[in-house]
Formats: sequence, structure tokens, C-alpha cells
Amino acid sequence: MTTAYQRIRDAMIAGKPVSLYYKGHTREVCAHVLGTKNGLPQVLTYQYGGGSSSGLPKGGEWRCLMVGNISDVQIIEGGWHSDSNHTQAQTCVDQVDVEVWVAADGKPYIKRA
Repeated sequence: MTTAYQRIRDAMIAGKPVSLYYKGHTREVCAHVLGTKNGLPQVLTYQYGGGSSSGLPKGGEWRCLMVGNISDVQIIEGGWHSDSNHTQAQTCVDQVDVEVWVAADGKPYIKRA
């Protein structure tokens, strides 16, 4: 297990956002699903801050990130960010290690770990 993977996993279990470096940009994200897709570590995140080559809509956007391309993961303070109006099942991760759902009060909770 890589350091990036373990730090993201720790943040998810603690219900905390992370700052990370991915493809040339520092990003602020809340990781919702962590595991593998076709045997490669991936994470489904909700990016709410930082940079992106494709831009970031106001409020944030769902992003699927390859963990092997992530570095400088820092657990940060702040509220949990998510989006409840998604209409499709996630396809980022096919073998789930950790999954965080959001309660009615907006707080994260571990569905699977």
C-alpha cells in the first residue's frame, strides 16, 4: 500500500478532507470511495478547491483520480464536501476498500472499511 493510499484511507476514516498534488495541481478533496479499478488503486473524490487543468465549477465537482499519480497528501481541517445531486452509480472503483457516505446532517460516515 502506497503512502498516498494510506493517507487518503486515514483521512476517509477520520472524516477529513485532504490536500494533494495531482497532475500539476494542488487540489482540496474529500475522498468518497477508495480501492482499485482493474487492479490499479483509484479514488473517487469530490474536489471543492485548488486547481485543475479542466477548471473547477463553483462549488466543486466529482473527480476520479489514479492514486499512483497522487503525491503530497496532507489531511486538512475543514468541513466535508459532497454533492447529493449525482445521478449515476460510480464507476471509478470496482473493488472497494473504504467508502464514505454522507448522513442527512451532512456529516460523513463510513459505509465500508
